[in-house]
Amino acid sequence: MKVGKEGDSLVMSALNACRSRLKAFIRGRTAVRDDADDILQEVTYQLMKIEQPVENVAAWLFRAARNEITDRARKKRELPLPVYYDEDGDEEDAPENELAETLFGVPQTPEEEYLSALIWEELDEALAELPAAQRDVFEKTELHGYSFKALAEESGASVQALLSRKHKAVLYLRTRLRGLYDELTEE
Repeated sequence: MKVGKEGDSLVMSALNACRSRLKAFIRGRTAVRDDADDILQEVTYQLMKIEQPVENVAAWLFRAARNEITDRARKKRELPLPVYYDEDGDEEDAPENELAETLFGVPQTPEEEYLSALIWEELDEALAELPAAQRDVFEKTELHGYSFKALAEESGASVQALLSRKHKAVLYLRTRLRGLYDELTEE
């Protein structure tokens, strides 16, 4: 496929010939229009990256689009945090934002320092209760900034296995730390 200008123009011609059908195919399988546009862009990018010849560009594009849709559906997206508004309709800090600031911010008062230490202590205890594989993937992706791809390369486990482990860890930690969270966010 990457045969110079002539090969590239043939690929672009094939892409343009099926672009509207491909776009309709993707939009029919995704709920959010922006996601459909992102998938179309990603599939086009993947096509441009491949080095070996593609006999049927249209079939390749539809298969790649279906795979991308499936991959995105498998990934558990976190729900957006609710936005809190005061009486005047102005956005105010959500309790979750305060909790994140307490955990990762620089304490300004002895009370903030104590609260941060308390939360980290509870989190450390909860993490220690997890199976080692779940704890490792949670700590590396959430606290040390690893990507799943980098962690998969380092550990030898598949990205899907790592996602599953992290999902189980998050579910456990949510349940385990719910009481502390409720106590801290009560007004």
